Amino acid sequence: MATITIYQKPTCTTCRQAVQILKESGQSFEAVNYYEKRFTKAQLKALLTKARLQARDVLRTKEDVYKTLGLAKKDLSEDELLTFMIEHPDLIQRPIVEKGETAILARPADTIKTLL
Repeated sequence: MATITIYQKPTCTTCRQAVQILKESGQSFEAVNYYEKRFTKAQLKALLTKARLQARDVLRTKEDVYKTLGLAKKDLSEDELLTFMIEHPDLIQRPIVEKGETAILARPADTIKTLL
């Protein structure tokens, strides 16, 4: 059985809900706080590829850093967006859950059940 990994921020309500769903499922999983163990660009790109998502699909546009950097006014490439997301983890929607060759953005949290 493929390992489940949840990339999350422990203070995020949706992340806590997703972790609780995983605990209740009885399946083993690894929780990764991506603020402490930062993504590399290659890791984030591979994760988004598994989820069939683009960087802009998981970009948090309501964060102050998004506004401060003026990202709404810039026409950025996928690579440039990934660079910003690596440098500023608040720009990444969460949680992202990976199981084998599949990944999902678990928003809302119960979306995670599709992997169980």
